Amino acid sequence: MSTDTQNAASGDTQLKRHVGVVGLLFASVGSIIGSGWLFGALNASVTAGPAAVISWALGGVLILLIALVYAELGTMFPLSGGVVRFPHLAFGSFASYSAGWITWVAVATTAPIEVEAALQYATKYAPFTAAHTVAGETVYTLTGLGYVSAVILMAVFVVVNFYGIRWFARINNALVGWKIFIILLVIAAFLLSAVHGENFTSHGFMPQGWHGVFTAIATSGVIFSYLGFRQGIEFAGETDNPHRNVPIAVVGSVLITGLIYVALQVAFIGALDPSTLEKSGSWSSLSFSGDFGPLAAVATALGLTWLAVLLYADAIVSPGDTGLIYTTTTSRISYAMAKNRNAPQALARTTDRGVPMVSLIVTFLVGLIVFLPFPSWQQLVGFITSATVLSFASGPLVLGALRRNLPDAERPFKVPGGHIIPVLAFWASNMIVYWSGWDIVWKLAIAVAIGFVLLPIYKALGNDVPELDFAAGASWVLPWLGGLVLISWLGNYPEPAAGNLNVLSFQSSVPLILVFSVVVYALAMKFCLPTGEMERHIEATRAEAELEDEELEGSH
Repeated sequence: MSTDTQNAASGDTQLKRHVGVVGLLFASVGSIIGSGWLFGALNASVTAGPAAVISWALGGVLILLIALVYAELGTMFPLSGGVVRFPHLAFGSFASYSAGWITWVAVATTAPIEVEAALQYATKYAPFTAAHTVAGETVYTLTGLGYVSAVILMAVFVVVNFYGIRWFARINNALVGWKIFIILLVIAAFLLSAVHGENFTSHGFMPQGWHGVFTAIATSGVIFSYLGFRQGIEFAGETDNPHRNVPIAVVGSVLITGLIYVALQVAFIGALDPSTLEKSGSWSSLSFSGDFGPLAAVATALGLTWLAVLLYADAIVSPGDTGLIYTTTTSRISYAMAKNRNAPQALARTTDRGVPMVSLIVTFLVGLIVFLPFPSWQQLVGFITSATVLSFASGPLVLGALRRNLPDAERPFKVPGGHIIPVLAFWASNMIVYWSGWDIVWKLAIAVAIGFVLLPIYKALGNDVPELDFAAGASWVLPWLGGLVLISWLGNYPEPAAGNLNVLSFQSSVPLILVFSVVVYALAMKFCLPTGEMERHIEATRAEAELEDEELEGSH
């Protein structure tokens, strides 16, 4: 592929390039620091004990492997909604539709969940939510006041986005600055107030063994708290210097927040009053009664009431900002699917400000559905985590296919090691999904199956669907998804078993999934589009970008 072809293919010029390096980095950091950190330290401690520190560090490494892959892809093809559009270039329409559907399901529900989280925290001040007990678990649903407030918040997100990506970047930069300040303040205040070293050993450093460490990575909010790195990819078509800005945003956001999360976990464990741990009897029973959040509870116990007040305020700001970011992201995913012609073309229409308005409206309407008072809605966080990681898994395969068929293509940022890091990133994605447990994986399988049913229905209605390139996509997509479901069913996550056979142990599952990942990777390399077809898809993207330029110039 020539340099001209690559450069032209990278231009998604109907959207405006108004995001600088700081804006792109802050979009990723701001999305990572959402509601997860407010409860992640407690949840990880309950699951893994003090070894939760290892969970956060390993989780950061696993996500960094995936992030490196997308840093290379994002600089080769800085396309908005890149997570969806990259598979189309290497494997065709069926693969990109599969990735797009999974991604859309995950991101479309994230913004309203963050809004619900903010309103749940805000219940300290007004009755936005009501607590219910379902199957022995306390869950929160919106009240009438909460529903109205949620609709208003989602509408505000749409309004901010309507005025364009420049407004979004300015508002987000300010909110992210606040969030970073608060989380660093909490770490410093805890470490300076009390460090009880005995907390790390009194009930065992790793009370649940390695099983607890890896379960915490997938289900306690660890991976969920890192997933926001994707914003550096989703907004790549709207940054002024993608070749420089995308790697900084993608890799930098994971490194920055990884250090912050590990420090927060250490500070949380050290600041706990040992008597609180003794009363609980074990890490798995640790809880705080009468307090709205664990970090605020620790702050109050340390006499830092001023910090508790700030935490209650940030418990509204952090999820709210992440909701704003994911509203933007969801509209870009819809936009990307329409560009791939796997979704209605109206989703790709933009305003004079470069805003995909129809996609924004659809995002808003989906949020209204999500806000319906399903009593077990909070349980979907693990599902969303697995769906998002599953959508990332196609990236390493795309990178490998491009290196195989287009070795001389310009790569402004190149991950070293040939196929090693892409294989490891694919393995990491599969392990995270496996660790999430059978009770989540089977639900995810149903969601994917629904998407596969919708595609032929969409085509049967007379829509212009491109050639599926079924052999190039299905040859690895179907064995991959089917294999993951089978391995999860045979596995020992969750514990105790929830319908799965509990045949595999940790020692047997890790090498098995590695071998499985290598086999699927090899299938993808064997059946990927031939070089000519890849170049044709890239040329089609170039032609589309040039047409958008002409239409945009004509509108002015």
